[in-house]
Amino acid sequence: MGITERKEKQKAELKHQILEASIQLFSEQGYEGFSIRKIAEIIEYSPTTVYLYFKDKNEILFELHEIGFKKLAAYNKDLFDIANPLLRLHKLGENYIRFGVENPEFYNLMFILPAPMEALSCMKDEEWKGGDDALNLLITILQECTERKLILPGDLNAMAMAIWGMVHGLVSLAIRQRFAKLVAEDEVLPTMNKSLNWLINVLDRTN
Repeated sequence: MGITERKEKQKAELKHQILEASIQLFSEQGYEGFSIRKIAEIIEYSPTTVYLYFKDKNEILFELHEIGFKKLAAYNKDLFDIANPLLRLHKLGENYIRFGVENPEFYNLMFILPAPMEALSCMKDEEWKGGDDALNLLITILQECTERKLILPGDLNAMAMAIWGMVHGLVSLAIRQRFAKLVAEDEVLPTMNKSLNWLINVLDRTN
C-alpha cells in the first residue's frame, strides 16, 4: 500500500471513529449533551481534528440522521415478503411506530429537530436521501393498493402525508410520555397499532 492510499485509509478510519463516537454520545446524552468537544474527548483527539472532517455539529447530526434512516430501513427488510399490499401498508406503519418507540433519540433527530435540515439546506444538491426513500416506499405501497382497488383512490401524496402525519403524531406523543394518562405503559404500543389499524380500515374499500 502506497503512502497516499495509507493516508486515505487513515482518514476514513478516523472519520468512522468520529461517527461511532457521535452515535454513542447522541444515544447516551441526546441533542442537549451533544458537542464537538465531547466527541473529541471520546476519540482522544482535539476538537480541531473533528472540524477537519465536519464543518460543524449540524453536519455530524445530518450524518447521524442518515444512519437513523438506515436503521429504519432495516426494520422493513422483509416487508415485500408480504404479498398483499394492504397488509404490507399496515406492517410498514407498525414498523415505523416500533422504530420510533425503540429509538427515541434517533427519531427525534430524524423527524423533529431542525439541525439535520439546517445542514441539508447548506449542501449543494440538498438531497434528503433518507427521507425521500422512506416516503417513496410508502407512496409505492399506496399506489399498489390503489391499482388493485384495495383502498379508496386519491392523491397519493396527500394520502401518504395523512398516514405519515398520523403515525408521526403517535410516536411523537409516545416518546414524550403523553399517553400515560390514557393507557397503561404496556398497552401504549398495542393501542398505537390499533389506531393505525383504524386509519387503514377507513381507507379499505374491501370492508
